[in-house]
Amino acid sequence: MKTFCGRANPTTGAMEWLEEDENYDYHQEIARSRYADMLHDKDRNVKYYQGIRAAVSRVKERGEKAIVLDIGTGTGLLSMMAASAGADFCYAVEVFKPMANAAVKIVEKNGFRDKIKVINKHSTEVTVGPDGDMQCRANILVTELFDTELIGEGALPTYEHAHKYLVQEGCEAVPHRATVYIQLVESKRMWSWNKLFPVHVEAEDGEKIIVSPSEMENCPGVPSVCDIQLNQMPSSDFTILSDVVTMFSVDFSKPVRSASTYYRVQLEPVKSGKAQIVLSWWDIDMDPSGMINCTMAPYWVKSTSAFQWRDHWMQCVYFLPNEEPVLQGEKVYLTACRDEYSLWYKLQKARGEEENKADIRVESPVCRCQAHLLWNRPRFGELNDQNRTRQYIKSLMKVLKTDSVCLCISDGSLLPVLAHYLGAKQVFTLENSAVSCSVMEKFFKANHLEDKIKIIEARPELLTSSHLEDKKISVLVGEPFFTTSLLPWHNLYFWYARTAVTSHLTSNVTVLPQSASLHMMIVEFQDLWRIRSPCGTCEGFDVQTMDDMIKNSLNFRESKEAEPHPLWEYPCKSLSDPQEVLTFDFRKTVPQHCLSTEGSVNLSRKGKSHGAVLWMEYHLAADISVSTGLMQISNEKGNCEWNPHCKQAVYFFSSVIESETLSDLPSAVTYAINFNTKTGEIAMDFKLL
Repeated sequence: MKTFCGRANPTTGAMEWLEEDENYDYHQEIARSRYADMLHDKDRNVKYYQGIRAAVSRVKERGEKAIVLDIGTGTGLLSMMAASAGADFCYAVEVFKPMANAAVKIVEKNGFRDKIKVINKHSTEVTVGPDGDMQCRANILVTELFDTELIGEGALPTYEHAHKYLVQEGCEAVPHRATVYIQLVESKRMWSWNKLFPVHVEAEDGEKIIVSPSEMENCPGVPSVCDIQLNQMPSSDFTILSDVVTMFSVDFSKPVRSASTYYRVQLEPVKSGKAQIVLSWWDIDMDPSGMINCTMAPYWVKSTSAFQWRDHWMQCVYFLPNEEPVLQGEKVYLTACRDEYSLWYKLQKARGEEENKADIRVESPVCRCQAHLLWNRPRFGELNDQNRTRQYIKSLMKVLKTDSVCLCISDGSLLPVLAHYLGAKQVFTLENSAVSCSVMEKFFKANHLEDKIKIIEARPELLTSSHLEDKKISVLVGEPFFTTSLLPWHNLYFWYARTAVTSHLTSNVTVLPQSASLHMMIVEFQDLWRIRSPCGTCEGFDVQTMDDMIKNSLNFRESKEAEPHPLWEYPCKSLSDPQEVLTFDFRKTVPQHCLSTEGSVNLSRKGKSHGAVLWMEYHLAADISVSTGLMQISNEKGNCEWNPHCKQAVYFFSSVIESETLSDLPSAVTYAINFNTKTGEIAMDFKLL
């Protein structure tokens, strides 16, 4: 059987459905999963083990047999902990078939075949009774069904069902409870991920200001949580407006309700400011007394210096529907609404209790302006980056003339407005989706430019002279930015689009950017390497089967691929100087032949070469470039600062990540990089010398 997988095609800028081997989806899911990250999470594993031991003891002390239900068992780790803590029997439920198969092997390898039964089903389909999957109801419920938002993976409906049908009344639960905490903050940086700020343009005829449509100003945005490594957010980037407050908690040992509801707390601002953001995280108590606690609290809240790095549980950023001014000491109400899978927040001034209650609506926020559907949060941040915009303004001023006919190719870009304000005679923008057309239409209207800039909804190869009112394009511009791009070089779609519209360009056309280059640097990660690192043993249990399974899945495609990561969230230090490895000349059309390069890079700093980071730089005009990757190496230690609005490509060196010793440090890394102009993809190979 074949399976269809969606993948961006960098040569067409479109999502395409490719037929893959039926195992492809499984392999992708396993290869890119966070299973390894969870197994490396020492704090999580130790606390779970302590909680499970305590729960088994409590049941045994009552003279009962300890029957465990482990929902979402994964590798079977928590069931094996329960069995070795003295549980009489464990039912380990896992819906993902390859994972359930691995759990069977791991359980057997560790000698627990008689104590643990792996059930490859969704827990809601598990049956209880003499002929059922479980002989009887369990009296200990163990789960790890949590994501950064706590409830996003369906923990609530799963618990609700388990209490009704699979566990005894008054059962023990590990974890016993979860508590969600919030803190109100003001943050221009985080707010810039959800709203578009006015853009100031110094033009010949005075200052112009590009404003957002009012619809966008008042739009609550998309309901999906923004989860980030909040520990990488410097304290200078936000202002704390309230103390940390408990928003709600869930007791997992009692019946759980998943139906939509709301929670409300009164806050007394500790400082006056603009309430824009609710920061949130949770902790879990593994035992009823709360002595065994595992917390996601960020650095400014947590008193201990022993931080556990983890990528499977982070912290949440919620955007309030509108910014609300708050005054120090003047009480406000914060309401958290939730459905089965997500949370959202609203803030209200303290008024009469009844008046406030009437105001609570539990439906989830929906983007009405469409901009939040077109631009993700990093893209909002990028559009709000004034330094970046300034580079484009400077470049446009160099290339535009009073008779310039300008065509912009990028998804939902402000470049057409900049080009118009900076003196282009006529401006066209090519938008490749109905959503981007609609958003740009609203934008032009809000700035009274609807009759000044023409939107063309067409693919570049289908552009006709009549679209362009029989004019030839003298200036072709792009950021370039396309919503389907996953890896840095996917925005080279601009080059393919430029090639497709060649017949509509003047012979001496100016292309901005004039060229692009691919850059590379060898790095040592502080923590990110762990997500690809084999585990071997975890809390004394052999989980090598899982390591082998991940390795097998990573090798499933002929070559290992680079993967996108926002490196501002994942500290690393450079071991080599950054190196330009390929250039792409947009003044010429895409060549028929592949572009290849080979070379080596010397390692100038000592450290573990965890991998190569790759990014693009765009050369807009003479001496003006923008980088999607490295911004600077900030000190002698080689600490890197990365463009916070883009994901960089990371190619992990598995041989280094898998080796135990640091004895033979390589002195150089050789590379071979090949850009296939037919597919728009880059293949790469590295060797450590």
